[in-house]
Amino acid sequence: MRMQLILGEALTGLRRNASMVISVVLVTFVSLTFVGAAMLMQMQIGKMRDYWSERAQVSVIMCREDSTATTCADGAATQEQIDQVSQRLSSSALGGVVRDVRFESSDEAYQNLLKLYGDEYKDYVTPAQLGDTYFVGLIDPEKADVITEAFNGMAGVEEVKNQLQYLEPLFSALTIATYIAVGIAVLMLIAAVLLIATTIRLSAYARRREVGIMRLVGASNRFIQTPFVLEGVFAAFIGSLMAGAAPVGGGPFGVGGDPQGRVSVIPPRSDKGAAAPPPPGHIPTGPGPARVSASFAIRRWLRA
Repeated sequence: MRMQLILGEALTGLRRNASMVISVVLVTFVSLTFVGAAMLMQMQIGKMRDYWSERAQVSVIMCREDSTATTCADGAATQEQIDQVSQRLSSSALGGVVRDVRFESSDEAYQNLLKLYGDEYKDYVTPAQLGDTYFVGLIDPEKADVITEAFNGMAGVEEVKNQLQYLEPLFSALTIATYIAVGIAVLMLIAAVLLIATTIRLSAYARRREVGIMRLVGASNRFIQTPFVLEGVFAAFIGSLMAGAAPVGGGPFGVGGDPQGRVSVIPPRSDKGAAAPPPPGHIPTGPGPARVSASFAIRRWLRA
């Protein structure tokens, strides 16, 4: 009977302050949705980094006729210089770094270019302009600097390029976007906490006569406070549930789906059956601060 009375009082408060309750629900929903979006984004960044790290290669580009590098003073790389690069790549010194090596001659690069862009490039590009290249797959992508140090300054080698370095600015930008989302979420949570405190105090003021009667009949402070605290917790919990459902809608574009057809840099999914988004572990973030805020607000009002 006691619990039924407390729940009845809490529901009455929710009904009387419907507009403020809706505000609390929406603010909680938006703030926790940002938290969930940040979690999904960070997971996707991790997947992208792992995917491209495994596939990124280091390119050892040999000298061409028109190369201006100091190591290309004698013009295009000779066959002897090309063989020296091949021998060094297959040496025991780089055995713990190099996973595989693919050599692409200038003629092969030219044919691949025409397949990719069409025959209209025939009149503008020649095989001599492309040069020979070694594509080196690494056992550990973090050791790309070993290849760079091994071939930088070597006669016949124009340049050593790490393909992963072109994606690092993208990963950095996405990480910054994640931090911004988390920052907005924190500000929204603070707004939700303040709004809950205001809602509880207004609710208590609207029922000040009832609270006064309860005090006169000897009701404890805990009995008086509990309905008001439940109002804030209920409102925040509804917003949290809505935020927990948001990843289900956003998942098909992010971690849970296969967005590779829309954004080519995102890796394709091979496990089509595992399309569920991650569990919404951020849901408890809403009711917790709501309980603290509501308790603090009603205690201060009762002491006033």
